[in-house]
Amino acid sequence: MIAAAPDGFIARWWRGEAGAAGSLASVLTLPAAAAYRGVTTLRNVAFDRGLLGVDQADVPVISVGNITVGGTGKTPFAGWVVRELLADGRTPALLCRGHGSDEPLLHERWNPDAQVVTNADRRAGAREAVRNGADIIVLDDGFQHRRLRRDLDIVLVTQRQGIRGRLLPRGPFRESARALHRADLVILAHKGAPAAAMDVCARSVADVRPDLPRLQMCFAPGSWHRLDGREAEPPEMADLLGVTSVADPGAFGPFITTSTGATVSVRAYPDHHEYSEADVRAITDAAAGRTVVTTEKDSVKLVRFTHLLPDVRVLSLRLEWEAGEEIVRQRLRALFETAAHG
Repeated sequence: MIAAAPDGFIARWWRGEAGAAGSLASVLTLPAAAAYRGVTTLRNVAFDRGLLGVDQADVPVISVGNITVGGTGKTPFAGWVVRELLADGRTPALLCRGHGSDEPLLHERWNPDAQVVTNADRRAGAREAVRNGADIIVLDDGFQHRRLRRDLDIVLVTQRQGIRGRLLPRGPFRESARALHRADLVILAHKGAPAAAMDVCARSVADVRPDLPRLQMCFAPGSWHRLDGREAEPPEMADLLGVTSVADPGAFGPFITTSTGATVSVRAYPDHHEYSEADVRAITDAAAGRTVVTTEKDSVKLVRFTHLLPDVRVLSLRLEWEAGEEIVRQRLRALFETAAHG
């Protein structure tokens, strides 16, 4: 049995589970949502018609993004793209916008041979990367950053969130489903969803972009590590405490149980949470002698508190392709050829 700690009000509100307070919040944020929709629409129209300038980098640019706020797996997928580029002999740079310190630290850990550039100004970041020798650039969370022209726009969609819903701040959507018309590839991502649910998600994408092939991957429990990245054995206790600050904490407990068979309670913090010493002491108290299990994303922020924490194991995610892997690789190779002949 998995007992998950209650998540935040915003997540419950967006899911329609916040009761009267959520209904009141939905009414009060109607003007803000209307303003957000208007500004987003005008901005996209301005880019589409060439009224807002777009910079061209001196090397090919790949964007990995989504149309919601977090939870689609774009950061691990961007890491996969960088690994593919490195394996092909390219010199990639990974550009992060700098929101949350975990993403650049993760990319540095996953791909130490690649440049990692953190800059909210993607154009300036691209220029820096090229000056430092990059011959191809990958944007982590770049779909809405349209001031830098991209040669391949990849959008991740999850079965849990789908492609239709309320726009910010009344819901998790940054853009409507119409934004998928800008994408070159749309990838369906999930964490153990039934095949029927993925078929429904695929049909919803096909309704908007019938020209795109079905591309699908899942994230599954991977290997075990210590906070500093060293390999470790899975925990052997029958009762574990999960600690995470990811956008979609609901799958973390089941992942731990799948890997260990243990009963898990999950202590969830907001996405991109920066842990304090008080947080760590609260985690230690909540563990009450149990082994703590956390994510790679959290491990890069918790490692400085190793001396205060009990035994901690890190469960990584493994990306598994279910459909279309070779199609994605072919599109990447086409960019390699462009770079080679550019």
